[in-house]
Amino acid sequence: MTQTTLDTGPRHSVAELEDLAYELRRKLLELCGTYEGAVHIGGDMSVADILTALFHRGLRIDPSDIQSPARDRFVLSKGHAAVCMYIAMAMRGFFSYDEIVATYGQLDSAYGMHPCKVQLPGVEASTGSLGHGLPLAVGMALGARHRGEDHRVVTLLGDGETGEGSVWEAVMAGRSSGLGNLVAFVDRNRQLMTSFAEERVAFEPYPDKWRAFGWNVVEIDGHDMSQLVGAIDALPAPDSDTPTVVICETVKGKGVDFMERNLAWHAGSLGKEDLERALASLESSREKETA
Repeated sequence: MTQTTLDTGPRHSVAELEDLAYELRRKLLELCGTYEGAVHIGGDMSVADILTALFHRGLRIDPSDIQSPARDRFVLSKGHAAVCMYIAMAMRGFFSYDEIVATYGQLDSAYGMHPCKVQLPGVEASTGSLGHGLPLAVGMALGARHRGEDHRVVTLLGDGETGEGSVWEAVMAGRSSGLGNLVAFVDRNRQLMTSFAEERVAFEPYPDKWRAFGWNVVEIDGHDMSQLVGAIDALPAPDSDTPTVVICETVKGKGVDFMERNLAWHAGSLGKEDLERALASLESSREKETA
């Protein structure tokens, strides 16, 4: 396997990553308060810690060399969390946060409600139709194997989309092809758009389903940065033959008391008063975590 190098920047500590995740959530809320349409704020808030850990520590990427063959590939399977990914990438240096705020969701904007690789350099796959991200990642990981490359392909799925058959076909294909360079993170917030997950689909015993397909299964608190870092740092080498899934227990709307586990906040917008309440709640949550 070809060994390649890439300047990935500083290796952030857990405390630094926690600060970055807090900043990411603030920016999400501020955008939700300025954009006139609905933002998928609930699911954005649930993946903020995961995306912070990946873009600021877990992914081998260089924003100044986005076409490097050595780079890790990231696929946002739950494409409706695009704005969280955009902000995480902006904080990592890929582009400007101010540009996101100024153009998000507008006609011809590079920052659409779902990511488009044609519109925005640095995005590896256009996603939004759920159940497609893992199949795409399997193909990318298999291609890397055929080319003898040593990078990883990482994808982030929502747990709701894992009710789709295409996901489990990809799970089987990933193990059958021995793709140890393939990593899936699952945002296990246990909510769908209009209901709680188990009310519609019998997901449990969820980790055992992945194990039955032969994957390496890691279960963590997706809001505990030390656990996220531990899971990332302990990933098997890309030349291993078993793909890994990191099942992250999360809370939809994490950090804002009136959004957490509230079905009404799958998507929405914030007026001035609600934005102030949300920011105050986020600040209070942060103070409790750091006390």
